[in-house]
Amino acid sequence: MTATGLSANPLEYRARLDEQPDAQIDAWAAELMRDISIRRGVRQVLAELRHSMGSDDNGLKRIYAAGGGPPAAIGHTDKGEMMVPAISLHYFVSGARNVMPDARSRLIDFLVDSFEEIVYI
Repeated sequence: MTATGLSANPLEYRARLDEQPDAQIDAWAAELMRDISIRRGVRQVLAELRHSMGSDDNGLKRIYAAGGGPPAAIGHTDKGEMMVPAISLHYFVSGARNVMPDARSRLIDFLVDSFEEIVYI
């Protein structure tokens, strides 16, 4: 990004992300998952991943496991909502890379969809 700030708007941010190497996109996505989980909780990260990855809970479970996340660590809240340990959210990045041919664009979608969150952080 630039020394003067992130980006003026989500469209500019997406254009800047498109110029970045995969390793940088992956690092930023994992860091953002961690930051959102600290500020707003793991359930919010999972909700945003469902949207950006175009997946339901079963798809997220597959992505998580494909990234090295232990399936036994996947749980549910008392309301039936999927949960994973916050420390293991990074498995969604490598899992997306392992099972989704368009993982880069979906990870960029996650970052852009969270533009307001990034600006806040």
